[in-house]
Amino acid sequence: MHLDLDGNGTLHAQLTRALKHAVLVRGLAAGTRLPATRELAAELGVSRNTVVSAYEQLAAEGYIEGHAGSGNYVAALPAPVAATTRPGTKARAPRLTTCARVATAQRANRPPGRSRIPLRYNLEYGLPLVTPALTSMWRRALARAAEDTDPDYPPAEGLQVLRAAIAGYLGRRRGLAVDAQDVIVTAGVQQAIDLVVRALVAPGDGAAIEDPHYQGTRQVLLAAGARLAFVPVDGDGIEVARLPATRVRLVCVTPSHQFPRGVVLSLRRRLELLAWASRADAWIVEDDYDGEFRHDGRPIAALKSLDREDRVIYAGSFSKVLFPALRLGYLVVPPALREPLRAIKWLADRGCPAIEQHALAALVESGRFERLLRRSGRLLAERRRALLEGLARHAAGLVQVEGTSAGMHVAVWLPRHRPADIATVIAAAQSAGVGAYPVSPYFSRAPRRAGLLLGYSGLAARDLAEGARRLGAVLRETATA
Repeated sequence: MHLDLDGNGTLHAQLTRALKHAVLVRGLAAGTRLPATRELAAELGVSRNTVVSAYEQLAAEGYIEGHAGSGNYVAALPAPVAATTRPGTKARAPRLTTCARVATAQRANRPPGRSRIPLRYNLEYGLPLVTPALTSMWRRALARAAEDTDPDYPPAEGLQVLRAAIAGYLGRRRGLAVDAQDVIVTAGVQQAIDLVVRALVAPGDGAAIEDPHYQGTRQVLLAAGARLAFVPVDGDGIEVARLPATRVRLVCVTPSHQFPRGVVLSLRRRLELLAWASRADAWIVEDDYDGEFRHDGRPIAALKSLDREDRVIYAGSFSKVLFPALRLGYLVVPPALREPLRAIKWLADRGCPAIEQHALAALVESGRFERLLRRSGRLLAERRRALLEGLARHAAGLVQVEGTSAGMHVAVWLPRHRPADIATVIAAAQSAGVGAYPVSPYFSRAPRRAGLLLGYSGLAARDLAEGARRLGAVLRETATA
């Protein structure tokens, strides 16, 4: 019997695949007697146990039938479906939902970064601020949690101990009076936004978003079939007066540190935004992605702290304050949305990993988490200062820096470059060992001025100073205006 073993995996697995191919593709007729195990083993140069194991697997799956004293025979199966494409031709495209089509198309518009080319001075936004103290602390907490965590499924909305810890933390740090029952633990802010959109936005519904904005929010809304209104941002945050007056289900904002420009939504605008939501009967999604890290004064209270009508849905994350690999965030939801969002979360994943939740709850409850926050804040402030001083020294007149008071990045506008020059700047910076990234992908339309988005969390202060020096030299060489 001619069989081709493909060389992938164990001999048992190869032989099983080859026999299945003979039945399904080559069309061995029902009732065909297979070679005896000793005979096939000798022919293929394998052990008899390998053949016996393959025959037993095929019998268990219904491909063959064994008859005592007679041998193994091909079972009666429905005729295999004929191939619809010839070898080497392109398979027919599947019929996809709107969500799948949009999500696939939007992958080409993911934020730049995660360079595959190692760069010594990589000024990329979103790199984790990892220290030996954090690594050691997390390892110990995780080991203890692994011993103490119930191995059953966790509640879809999150462990009660973590939700209570988050509620207390938000009261101390973000000025929010939070009931733990209104906290839902999520797989980061990205899932938090997706859950809210699933609950509130149907295809064709209107939604508003800042411009520029976090791309993940835009992509979730587009995948849901929302009609997007892009609302400009100025030095005081989102221009509330330009929000649609009606037919908008929600608006997504980053008031504590606008992404990516870094401006803070003024108190007047905050009150105007809440009044607009009341008039429009709309929801506000507050993405507080890095509101903890404020370098000029104390952290600003969250927009939700001003909410008197339960219109603000608050989303937070541990990706920035700890590390992205943790994949834990949270929602604080109005009571009216509590059960719908819990139900959607259950459908999505049955709950976030319980051991990690337990470990995080222990860190927050013990106070170690907030001590880590303070140390991280000081370290970020030092790195921010190194980058800004380096740009001031080596790129004076070539840059206008925006959004320096908080967070882990700055927007850098280039008054002596045109938008068309950005690709040249980035390529030249890369040749100099510097990772620099455009701000334009975060806009709905290409901005009229050239700009970069520079992160400072992933490099030591001395490396940031050197990176700024090299970038300044690149900007001088490429300036056109």
